[in-house]
Amino acid sequence: QVQLVESGGGSVQSGGSLRLSCAASGYTYSSICMGWFRQAPGKEREGVATIDSGGSTIYADSVKGRFTISQDNAKNTLYLQMNSLKPEDTAMYYCAQNQGPYDCYSGLAALPYHYWGQGTQVTVSS
Repeated sequence: QVQLVESGGGSVQSGGSLRLSCAASGYTYSSICMGWFRQAPGKEREGVATIDSGGSTIYADSVKGRFTISQDNAKNTLYLQMNSLKPEDTAMYYCAQNQGPYDCYSGLAALPYHYWGQGTQVTVSS
């Protein structure tokens, strides 16, 4: 069974930085795509950044140039480095994964991701 555990959230001032981590375990297939999503109160969950097994990445326009997604395969850990944070980045951030024997979905839509962490709160004050 896949388990995803996020950490690294917190409160920072506008312009600050945070690094989120997601420890993953319980893989079944070799094609694994992972992503970071966020949900602010009263808003829909949105994709922030994704990465596939080959290391290809996709970013939401709102975070391009500020956020960087990466993974350490040896540690089975996903990261999200967030720089130049803005108040509008305030949300609960979730790590998510989908996997398959031959391919996986690496887009920003949430529905295809089967496994989710419990979330970590990021609060950016102005």
